[in-house]
Amino acid sequence: MLLWLSELLAQYHTGFNVFQYLTFRAILGALTALLAGFVIGPWMIRHLTFRQIGQTVRNDGPLTHLSKAGTPTMGGLLILFAIVVSTLLWANLENLYVWVVLGVTVAFGVIGWVDDYRKLILKDPRGLPARWKYFWQSVAGFTAAIVLFVTAGQPAETALIVPFFKTVSIPLGVGYVFLVYFVIVGSSNAVNLTDGLDGLAIMPSVLVGGALGVFAYASGNLNFATYLQIPYIAGAGEIVVFCGALIGSGLAFLWFNTYPAQVFMGDIGALALGAALGVIAVIVRQELVLFIMGGVFVVETVSVILQVASYRLTGKRIFRMAPLHHHFELKGWPEPKVIVRFWIITVILVLVGLSTLKLR
Repeated sequence: MLLWLSELLAQYHTGFNVFQYLTFRAILGALTALLAGFVIGPWMIRHLTFRQIGQTVRNDGPLTHLSKAGTPTMGGLLILFAIVVSTLLWANLENLYVWVVLGVTVAFGVIGWVDDYRKLILKDPRGLPARWKYFWQSVAGFTAAIVLFVTAGQPAETALIVPFFKTVSIPLGVGYVFLVYFVIVGSSNAVNLTDGLDGLAIMPSVLVGGALGVFAYASGNLNFATYLQIPYIAGAGEIVVFCGALIGSGLAFLWFNTYPAQVFMGDIGALALGAALGVIAVIVRQELVLFIMGGVFVVETVSVILQVASYRLTGKRIFRMAPLHHHFELKGWPEPKVIVRFWIITVILVLVGLSTLKLR
């Protein structure tokens, strides 16, 4: 929106041409989202508290969590609001990828909102039944996949790129649709499973989102893409603005979510953030790199799968409690230690992911 205005004003003063630079608009997007989050955060927390929209805590988990009961949740509204407003203000709204990423993020946010609404306001402990949650996630995931497949302009846009190798890419054909679906839905639920401690999910999301922004910028620039020997995806660079908004909104939310949390994001935030990371990764053709950089999300998800499978097959549990962060809590690790160590691991994995740009 403001990009269009700057183009109009540039006819009268060349200084407005600065808004044509992606990096500048990405920075403005991050700052706008950060400011929006700071402004609405206190109001939102007061509103959620007044409405008694608070977290329910299981009594079979870590005892330290009992004090969290009643903490306002559905704070993911802050993240969604800040991302959408900032992206609409600073991104090129004629870019298809911007609308695909926004559409997926909002769609999964709505699914999460319905789940939270049923749990917290209607007091239905099941929330949105799993079959319906999965159904609507599938609808949103497949819709995005089909749009990206139909609009792909070159074979590289639908091939699986293998990191650390210069020329290894696997043509997927129609299989690309199923890969995109799996990445978006899988990433969304993985972040949701990780969202169990104060700040545990949001900081890795910010770090991975920032790294994906680097990939988007490089993929959308013909010179950089050629030099780094990664697929050139025309228009993908505009996603950097969205990534900036994700970073800004995430940091604003972390301000209120850091230990001890004043608010939790709920499914509305976790499902939306995970889906956003997934769809960005598939657009820039870095699904496997997302798997590396989001290793914390992957391990958390695998821990749940292994725990359930082991208990059903043998009647025994592998971990004291799943997801994995609860296992470490029950071993005696203080919550802040678990959180910060998972952050450190994510920083390392993000650096490994970024190294794939050169190590080929």
